[in-house]
Amino acid sequence: MGLNNSHPKLYPGDIVEYPRNKYFSHFGIYYGERDGVPYVAHFTCRDSDSKLPLFGRALRSEVKLDPVELVGKKYKVNNMMDNTHTARDFHNVVKPAIDDMLGREVTFDILFHNSEHQATLFRYGVKKSEQIETVYKHIMPAWKKLFKQKKL
Repeated sequence: MGLNNSHPKLYPGDIVEYPRNKYFSHFGIYYGERDGVPYVAHFTCRDSDSKLPLFGRALRSEVKLDPVELVGKKYKVNNMMDNTHTARDFHNVVKPAIDDMLGREVTFDILFHNSEHQATLFRYGVKKSEQIETVYKHIMPAWKKLFKQKKL
C-alpha cells in the first residue's frame, strides 16, 4: 500500500511504516483501538529533547503506545517479511510482549536495535532492518574511518 492512500486498513500486529526522509522510516506495530482511537506501539526516545548522535546511541529509549496519526500523518502497512517468516499470534504473543515492554528503558542503536528491528522482533520474533541493510554500504566506509580514529 502506497502513501497515496495514507490511511490503509490496519489489523492488530501489522507493521506500520512512517517514512521520514529519503533513507529512513520509523516503524511500529498496530496495537488496535482504545475508545475508538487506533494505537501503534513504537520504539522512541524517552526525552523529547534527546538528540541521537549521527553515529551513536540514545540510551533513554522505550516502547510507547501512541495514536497512529500522532506518530505521523503519512503511513503504510509494511509486513515486509511475510513471505519468509510467519507472523506471530497477536493476542497470545505480540500483545503480551508489547505490554511487557511498555515504559521499560531500552537501548536504541541505529545499526542493531532501531524501530524497524523492534517491530520485526514483535511481529516475527526476528530482528531485522531492511533500511539499514540498504544504506549499510554507504555508512560503513565513513564509520570505519571514525573507528580507526577512535572517534566512534
